[in-house]
Amino acid sequence: MANQGAKKRKEENKKHMTNLLRLIIASNAIYVLVRMVIFHSSFTWKHWIGLLVTSVAYGLSYKQLDSMAKPTYSDDGELLDGGYDMATTGICGYLHDIIYITSFVQTMSILSGKFWWTYLVIPAFGAYKISGLLKGMLGGSEGEPEDEKSRKKREKMEKKASRGKIIKTRNR
Repeated sequence: MANQGAKKRKEENKKHMTNLLRLIIASNAIYVLVRMVIFHSSFTWKHWIGLLVTSVAYGLSYKQLDSMAKPTYSDDGELLDGGYDMATTGICGYLHDIIYITSFVQTMSILSGKFWWTYLVIPAFGAYKISGLLKGMLGGSEGEPEDEKSRKKREKMEKKASRGKIIKTRNR
């Protein structure tokens, strides 16, 4: 029964990565089949570049997620950790978003080339996150005056935090 959580996470990660791989293969197969075989007369060099861009996006994102999902073992082969939890937010969530957006753009670009503009969501969101990070590092909120209501609320929270926690116990 030891390491039951690690074993469970290992199996969940394996199943999750298999599903992501199926999504990637299905999206590529649909794109190649429809765009290259059925609509071969309208297939140009731009479509080759699109296929290359989506393949690189899939490859880099999947490789990073796969390395995060790998379990760790001790020297004697005992499972120590089941891998990173794929349901968490942060970089793992962003990598999933890249895979899902790439899949959407790739399959929808069969209908219209204008769907490639949707791909600009990824760098736009990255720029938004970086600007928030830079604003926080440069102290963008220090120059703003604090109004009376927020000042009182902050002082109340500081006073409450300085008192310490009271732990209530039950006597039996």
